[in-house]
Amino acid sequence: MLGPVTGRRKRVTLLRAALPCLALITITSPLRAQILTPDLLRPVAGGFLLPQDSPLRKISENTTDNPADPDFDGQRRDKNQPAPSRIGNIPKYGLPAASGAADAGFDSLNRTRKQPKFYPGQAKPKPSPGPGTPAPAADKGSTNPNGRVRISPPPSMTANRPPMPPSMAGTLDGQPPRKPLPVDTDPFGAVGDYAGSFLIKSAVELRGGYDTNPGRTTTPQGSAFWVVAPEFLAVSNWDRHALVADLRGSFTGYGNSLPPLVDGAISSAPTNIDRPDFTGHIDGRVDVTDFTHITSELRLRVATDNPGSPNIAAGLAKYPVYATFGSTVGLDQQFNRLDVAAGATFDRTVYQDSTLTDGTIASNADRAFNQYGGVGRVSYELTPAIKPFVEAEADSRFHDQYIDNSGYARNSTGGYAKGGTSFEFSRLLTGEIAVGFAERNYADPRLGQLSGLLTSSSLIWTATPLTTAKFNSTTSIDETVLPGVSGVLTHTYTFEVDHDLRRWLTAVGKFTYGTYDYQGDGRSDKTYSVEGDLIYKMTRNLWITGTLRRDILDSNAPLASSASTVVMLGVRVQN
Repeated sequence: MLGPVTGRRKRVTLLRAALPCLALITITSPLRAQILTPDLLRPVAGGFLLPQDSPLRKISENTTDNPADPDFDGQRRDKNQPAPSRIGNIPKYGLPAASGAADAGFDSLNRTRKQPKFYPGQAKPKPSPGPGTPAPAADKGSTNPNGRVRISPPPSMTANRPPMPPSMAGTLDGQPPRKPLPVDTDPFGAVGDYAGSFLIKSAVELRGGYDTNPGRTTTPQGSAFWVVAPEFLAVSNWDRHALVADLRGSFTGYGNSLPPLVDGAISSAPTNIDRPDFTGHIDGRVDVTDFTHITSELRLRVATDNPGSPNIAAGLAKYPVYATFGSTVGLDQQFNRLDVAAGATFDRTVYQDSTLTDGTIASNADRAFNQYGGVGRVSYELTPAIKPFVEAEADSRFHDQYIDNSGYARNSTGGYAKGGTSFEFSRLLTGEIAVGFAERNYADPRLGQLSGLLTSSSLIWTATPLTTAKFNSTTSIDETVLPGVSGVLTHTYTFEVDHDLRRWLTAVGKFTYGTYDYQGDGRSDKTYSVEGDLIYKMTRNLWITGTLRRDILDSNAPLASSASTVVMLGVRVQN
């Protein structure tokens, strides 16, 4: 019987008992013992086996088990050996932008990641030369020591270099394409400012000059004058509906007053010939559907009678001012290429009382009237460039004073009908032209029917990129206070040519011809106006203008003809 043993002797006894088992493994499985026994029994630092020395580890492309390989010793480096320092080594930049993104959608440079599909035999596009283009075979060795293509240049190649010019933006791989800028057809035109969803343009002109006959009298008397002319334009920028406000006005002041007597006769011109002029309208459109629109307009006209007009009474201290304001509400319906529009109109005209040179006041209530009417238009689009139309209008005028100061009842009914077309030929000739007939019948049987040919047109011909021709014509039936005269049939024709001598220097030539037919007493007036303007555009916001104009009034009435020469120099400030 064995005596008690200590703990140390017990461990030795167990080890000796395990040796036959190891021998049995060697006998029963020689291959297994050949693999495990040398590694398990080999004494190594820190344990029996290092993970990198295990013959069961995965052999990757970055490891080697060949002792002849130069990297073999590095792989079996002891774990206590420090890693090589990165100080002084140039980092490698080899990852393109969004390299870890998926292959659908867009990456951080807004490029699509979906690869295009090419048909068999279709040539694939070549990449543009740039940082991402593979280097030629002869240069690959110098581009990267590992033989890889450099995606982006190292910092040493781009340091302290000027930025890429805007004209080259979008020409390199990895950059979004650059959108072309629209062509600026008017490099010196007003740009305007946005207020919410409205584009607002404003301007003011200050002019001064000399008029040899501002009163348009038979015996001329000259006077210096000044003009202040503001302008305002606001246009909405909405997806649906529209609103446009266009307001233009002026005030002309003269340096001295005209004497009441000219060659012993009372002058037809007032002593104070200052006069205002304003034209404004606000147009709106409500898009009920894509083919149904509600249209409306508010308008205002403030002015005086034209100098030299027979409606101006003798002995006036100043021109009486009149105002015409009104509105139109209509409906525009499209049926494929057919467009039908109709609207109701209302206008009111009021006159200021006349102030005479002796201080008395003369009423002009007999010249105030209301006009109610309706207008309709039908057009058909033959082609996108030609759209013929037919338009008709009818109205009635009711004066505040049924019998005027001369004893005539001037209430009347009338209208017009015209046909024409709007066109656009290669964008060189655009506009509208129409011909028709107008007439008006008066309540007083002593006043005959007023009728005549109606012409209206607005044409713009772009002859060359530097030359533009414009032609406008209007026809109207105007009221008068002359005894026995039904009204005035007025035709006005204007022809204008604009030519750019330079982009900043424009010459303008204008010719205006007008006829005034006073039906009832046989009076007929003809007006001629020849005007030349020179515009020097210093900047978009500052223009300098010069004007020379000759006005001629030729009348068959005695002592009614006149002539005048106007010289002006001004400045225009716009935004």
